[in-house]
Amino acid sequence: MTKLTLYGHLFSSYTQKALIALYENGTPFSFRSIGPETPENTAEWLKRWPIRKFPLLVDGERSAVETSIIVGYLQVAHSGSTRLLPDDALAALDVRFLDRFFDPHVMNAAQWAVDGALTGNADRQREGLEKATEKLDRAYRWIDLYLTGETWAAGDRFTLADCAAAPSLFYADWVSPIPATLTTLGDYRSRLLARPSFACAVEDARPFRSSFPLGAPDRD
Repeated sequence: MTKLTLYGHLFSSYTQKALIALYENGTPFSFRSIGPETPENTAEWLKRWPIRKFPLLVDGERSAVETSIIVGYLQVAHSGSTRLLPDDALAALDVRFLDRFFDPHVMNAAQWAVDGALTGNADRQREGLEKATEKLDRAYRWIDLYLTGETWAAGDRFTLADCAAAPSLFYADWVSPIPATLTTLGDYRSRLLARPSFACAVEDARPFRSSFPLGAPDRD
């Protein structure tokens, strides 16, 4: 069996989403970090995917991009005991919906604040944080209600939706902390942090925390 190769960055939320899926099933793979210190990895990544988005999964002659596609590909081509997409079509739609909720409405919302901070412009930083906070407040309140009575995002099984939720909520809470009143959501984030697959991704990324442009909190 061809060994998989994942191109990305350990501090990237979307790279972490793919890593969680790999770690869940103990799938063997090699990691190629993309950055100025590894130009050879960057060159190979861009040759295969000039759109300049990571992660990229390489499996022999095949490549998979976009994290939700990568997770789906792993289930088809390198399946394990943890089924991250249900076999039942309607249940799978529920999981895919939640996956599409966490990526754009939580992770991308938090990115407004990060992008504003990266400009170095105080006005744009303030505007980015205000926009992120407003978007995250609505998302937090919706998901807190949706998760009532649930262990994981889509029920009692860990799925693709949780792979998306874990890094999304991890970083979003750094940008705009989850209100203490939203105990269901706060408890869910804690369960995600305790999940071995995500805990491993968090530890992988720990050396890069000083790179967080808003300042990483002294927790998690």
